[in-house]
Amino acid sequence: MRGIPEDLPTEAVSDSLSRHWSVKADRLKYLPKGWGAYHWVAFTGDEPRWFVTCDDLDTKPWLGSDREAVFEGVKSAYQAAVRLRQRAGLDFVIAPLRTQSAETAVRIIARYSLALFPFVEGEPGRWGEQLSAPECRALVTLLADLHAGHWATCAVPRRDMEIPGRRRLEEALGETNRHWHGGPFSEPTRQEVAKSRGVVLGGLDTFDALAAQLSGSPFAPVVTHGEPHAGNLIRRDDGFALVDWDTVALDRPERDSWMVDDGSGAAWATYEELTGRAVDRDAVRLYRLLWELSDVAAFTAQLRARHTENPDTRKAWISLRRTLTALDTFT
Repeated sequence: MRGIPEDLPTEAVSDSLSRHWSVKADRLKYLPKGWGAYHWVAFTGDEPRWFVTCDDLDTKPWLGSDREAVFEGVKSAYQAAVRLRQRAGLDFVIAPLRTQSAETAVRIIARYSLALFPFVEGEPGRWGEQLSAPECRALVTLLADLHAGHWATCAVPRRDMEIPGRRRLEEALGETNRHWHGGPFSEPTRQEVAKSRGVVLGGLDTFDALAAQLSGSPFAPVVTHGEPHAGNLIRRDDGFALVDWDTVALDRPERDSWMVDDGSGAAWATYEELTGRAVDRDAVRLYRLLWELSDVAAFTAQLRARHTENPDTRKAWISLRRTLTALDTFT
């Protein structure tokens, strides 16, 4: 996220770190990165010691339909990450540090929860960054290890095959003939969604058809990260670290493997060689479409609701138009 929201005092973050983790940082440096969460680096002296994540419970519909459910989902996902690191021995999993009462996250105020992570030295990747061939192979190897069957002891949650926020998206599609009043981007959003209404409805139909087709084919669920793109990677001296585990779930391996497609087929060939598991192209198409439709639903909901113009809403507006264009190309 680009800026700290007005309803989230930095003092509340510092107080929570002290109260729940006994962490007394000399200073907090805000990092305008990611989506759906706010981040700081906590320093002792000149040394970065911890990475602080504040999750916005209004922006994670895949975890629940209200703040209470989302908060429980955040804690469950982070708990799974802790177990993957500690019980399964996956040291590329960057898991949160538990509080003094053994929680993986705490509530700050109604809308936000806080989690504390060790600071990882390395070079963070960027969303949309193209990995080199050796890096792509390293990421595929990491995913093959993640998918190898550690989930039995790690209580990883399952996710239903559904588009988060679909109901609200369909409501918006049905109301494009009325003015949207939420804020400065609401009416432009209505116009864009109205223009692409047929594309979005076609995407929903294609998604339903693929989901129905795949529902009859058995598969062995594996632990999936959900978003293993370059923006969630940190290059360390000993290889990649993988962050942002609030999307972890038991699911088809294609939930991850569609994201490592480099266009040449080499990444999928490597995955099949390492795992002995064929990549299902229909499942790849399903998860790619799920990603695009989920973004359309999230950005539309954000910009249709009450908002002001700020760096986050400007980025959402740009991202919505880009995603609608991508969806048109996909379908």
